[in-house]
Amino acid sequence: MNIYRGPDAPSVFGAVHLGYIVIETRRFADWRRFGAEAIGMHHDDLDPDLTRFRLDDQECRFLLRRGPAEDVVATGWHLDDHATFERIEARVRAHGVPVAEGTAEEAEARGVERLLRFPGPKGIVQEIYTTPVTSPEPLRMLASGWVTGDSGMGHIAITSAKPTLTRGYFDTVFDARLTDCIDETISGVKLKIRFLRVNERHHSIAIAAVRGLPVDPVRTRVQHLNIQAAGLDDLARSYQRVHELGFDMALSVGQHTNDRELSYYARTPSGFEWEVGWNPLVVDEATWEPSTHQGISVWGHTPVGQTIVDKLGQFRLAARSLARPERTVPALSGAGIPDD
Repeated sequence: MNIYRGPDAPSVFGAVHLGYIVIETRRFADWRRFGAEAIGMHHDDLDPDLTRFRLDDQECRFLLRRGPAEDVVATGWHLDDHATFERIEARVRAHGVPVAEGTAEEAEARGVERLLRFPGPKGIVQEIYTTPVTSPEPLRMLASGWVTGDSGMGHIAITSAKPTLTRGYFDTVFDARLTDCIDETISGVKLKIRFLRVNERHHSIAIAAVRGLPVDPVRTRVQHLNIQAAGLDDLARSYQRVHELGFDMALSVGQHTNDRELSYYARTPSGFEWEVGWNPLVVDEATWEPSTHQGISVWGHTPVGQTIVDKLGQFRLAARSLARPERTVPALSGAGIPDD
């Protein structure tokens, strides 16, 4: 069970921000075209086995390292200060979960001064740091800019057969709060999606689960990543470039019911989806109350090029997931947190 922190225990909520993502891939050339030429991010090659994308003055927002996973393997969380860093480290250690310090080479590749790592849900390693390294080099990118700052750089969405445990994990480690939920039926499958926030951004983590069935219909550890465009023109032009360069579009432009974000979803060279969004609402902690929305979108977000073969493939993946237990971190998830 979770260790009771007491009513006077300091919360880290608001001092945690999604800082970087580590992706393992062998498809470097495709990722360079996708990230720099289609999405419009700044691109730097460090060596034949390491590539980075920037969104702002921080040296690294996405680190691609060579390997077979074709998936996200780690998420980096930027913490406001050393007190928050030490508080989270102490929490993880107090639950008996191993914590390891990243090497100097790993920190340099991620553009941070130092980092600690520990196990996370679905085998995605969680990394924490306080001091990002900034670059004096001007950004060379097709987009006019991306929204980062106090909200962090976007969000990560996962599918889970054990959503209450995943929610329990992020509550224990980061004091994550439930923003809202969405109930949706896709191809006859009923989904419940929980949206968790760790700061003013509507959500930094989304957890989707098949209602009533302990299955996971997605091959990759993440279902999608999100970054927020600075302007509507940036979103529209990147959408056009994705099409022109021949990358698959997963969902057309649409608007979400809960955070009101306008967005589209492209399919990355590694297979998971990449959402480019614009103008989501910002949560007001003084007035916000969680609610449940019916349906993911107000309009749009229609599947692009999906065939019955694709749908059958998802059902096969879901069936296979029954034979491979989902990786959790029981010491940090506790008994889990059911829906409010």
